[in-house]
Amino acid sequence: MDAELARWLVSADAEPALAEASAQPDPGSLAAATALRRRWPADQAAAVLSQVALRRRAGAKFGERAATLFLTPDGLEQATRADVARWRAARFFEAGVPEVVDLGCGIGADALAFLDAGLAVTAVEADPATGVLAQANLGQAARVVCGDAVELAPGLLAGGAAVFADPARRTAAGRTWRVGDFSPPWEFVTGLLQGRVGCVKAAPGLPSAFIPDGVATTWVSHRGDLVEASLWSGPWPPGSRTAVLLPSGDHLDAGERRDPPVGPVGAFLYEPDPAVIRAGGTGVLAERLDARVPQAGIGYLFADTLADTPFGTAFAVREELDHDERA
Repeated sequence: MDAELARWLVSADAEPALAEASAQPDPGSLAAATALRRRWPADQAAAVLSQVALRRRAGAKFGERAATLFLTPDGLEQATRADVARWRAARFFEAGVPEVVDLGCGIGADALAFLDAGLAVTAVEADPATGVLAQANLGQAARVVCGDAVELAPGLLAGGAAVFADPARRTAAGRTWRVGDFSPPWEFVTGLLQGRVGCVKAAPGLPSAFIPDGVATTWVSHRGDLVEASLWSGPWPPGSRTAVLLPSGDHLDAGERRDPPVGPVGAFLYEPDPAVIRAGGTGVLAERLDARVPQAGIGYLFADTLADTPFGTAFAVREELDHDERA
């Protein structure tokens, strides 16, 4: 989609086409495309049908709000889940910042949460078409600037605003897990955390070698899915490693990484939440549960009594077999 088509899509002129596309049982079908092309050019018909299909998929991330958002496939894939975006916005609000500059806003998922939290927002998007969609999603309450985040950031942050960056993790070849392929560059966005309140979002498998000294790191799980790591600067303890569980908001500070004790299998097995594991908090959780591991390097904890904890799932041990037996 180019910027001209995006501007049509968000305009009142596209509303009848969107309504007809929404009435199609299967917007990806040949029948739907044929019906829309009777009244609109092929590119416009394809655009509204794509929007309807994306909005139906987006319900899992955005709930009822998905029905009115303008989306792209890549934007939806990388967009933060609504509960996670609200949690992040609340942290910025509690830090006392009045404004956030969102570098690489995509379709505006996090920027929407910032607005909902009462923060002023300036959003930057490199792709002109995506920028048009983001402005439509955010309305007049936020300003979307199209351009290179590296060039724009110094001027936008000069007034003391907080920064949020979610570097794009896609290349021409598709999704990438190589930190060196991120855009804006990883070294640039993490450098912006120095001397200001800020957050950089990354994939949850971010290697420890890429976490700078002096930042607070959170690993977030949402309904049991490990969804992101985020690096924070500001009022949070430098060097801290925290597991955050959403939507409950429970959090576990891993402190100094330490291994749980080794001991026998117990009456109950605990599988730690993946955020706890990534944060290095298994040892802290073991202390809370009076638990141990059967041998070093095992991720499961065993305890003699059942304890209620949001940070792991408990299972009763029914039988213990020798390691070479087959059930």
